[in-house]
Amino acid sequence: MEKVKSYIDANKERFLEELFDLLRIPSISAQSEHKPDMVRCAEWLATSLVKAGADRAEVMPTDGNPVVYAEKIISPEAKTVLVYGHYDVMPVDPREEWRTDPFEPVVKDGRIWGRGADDDKGQLFMHAKAFEAMCETDSLPCNVKFMLEGEEEIGSPSLYKFCEEYKEMLKADIILVSDTSMISMQTPSITCGLRGLTYMEVEVVGPNKDLHSGLFGGAVANPANVLTKLVASLVDERGRVTIPGFYDDVRELTPAEREAFNEAPFNLDNYKRSLDIDDVAGEAGYTTIERTGVRPSLDVNGIWGGYIEEGTKTVIPSRASAKISMRLVPNQDFEKIGELFEKHFRAIAPASVKVNVKYLHGGAPYVSPTDMAAYKAAEQAIVDTFGKKPLPFYSGGSIPIISGFERILGIKSLLIGFGLAEDAIHSPNESYGLEQFDKGVNTIPLFYKYFAEAE
Repeated sequence: MEKVKSYIDANKERFLEELFDLLRIPSISAQSEHKPDMVRCAEWLATSLVKAGADRAEVMPTDGNPVVYAEKIISPEAKTVLVYGHYDVMPVDPREEWRTDPFEPVVKDGRIWGRGADDDKGQLFMHAKAFEAMCETDSLPCNVKFMLEGEEEIGSPSLYKFCEEYKEMLKADIILVSDTSMISMQTPSITCGLRGLTYMEVEVVGPNKDLHSGLFGGAVANPANVLTKLVASLVDERGRVTIPGFYDDVRELTPAEREAFNEAPFNLDNYKRSLDIDDVAGEAGYTTIERTGVRPSLDVNGIWGGYIEEGTKTVIPSRASAKISMRLVPNQDFEKIGELFEKHFRAIAPASVKVNVKYLHGGAPYVSPTDMAAYKAAEQAIVDTFGKKPLPFYSGGSIPIISGFERILGIKSLLIGFGLAEDAIHSPNESYGLEQFDKGVNTIPLFYKYFAEAE
């Protein structure tokens, strides 16, 4: 693998320049005005993968944003790795909190700053460049397929149908994903579990128009008041979700499992200091890493209604709305949870208002076995590049399509991400360390080597 490493070292600066070109494309899937940018980004990636060594690459239409598919088949007898990533990024709001232009990446303090620097353009691009290094040095030991989508940040609505339609084309031995994080650069880890997700939107409707709060205040239900009361009631004072049936399918960990899970290095004081908070909160009786890894949760992701511009306007708003997500753990069914949520929210609403409840998207939790050949190959690759064995780690995040891959394609996924908590994904001032990028590009070819050699 020395030839591969030498190639990567010799082309570091070019790799970064190309990544910057990718990061400059504002491929925000949640905002319709960026639809042309989605197509432009997909076309850029297809061209880049051909230059990297793919036999073919194409931008394939879906009901939503296109999928970039590329492949290089070295032998029918060789193992096949399907690389999954997403080229869409989160909106940048609140833009005023960015210290740099979110779509004009810069390197500062050893980090790449810009939207998508980590999630997921920086991480998927590591795979493209590792693939290039193996192709250019005639070191590629596996067949490689790429499936890069543009809708992960909005729930991958079109990719399920795409997978059903192209099952044969997507056949592989493992799906390789870098869209997750490590515990730290000093404590590398491999994600072996993801929480599931149910995402809802609720609307509380009161009078048929905004009303004068002096003339009608105290006589007509205020949808904003009602909404905040309803939302607050969804989690009790012990941090437990109050929806009936919510915990019915949650498997409680044994004392031994909990003890093993809490062996992962975690410093609560550093955690609070990094977030500038005085204390943590959550379900009583569980540690912070249990709350974010193996326990379900409910959070308001956005709430609005009434007048929020400069100055004052004394009104009772006609409507108020909120977006609410629930993170789920193995055995919880995301569709069932959505139904339980809707039933409960309608039941607790007072007669003075109407409520509308909408399911937006979701996905099942996912568990990646630590005894499969791909995990062992990744483990050895990380030992080579980091100098220590990675810990298995359960992430609090969700990638709903991962469980969909297993259900539709029948293929397990290996989640070997190089992100860190300080990368601030989904937040202003997202960044990605140059060392993280470098470690990723160097670790990936080693994974291919060990995976190809595995029995």
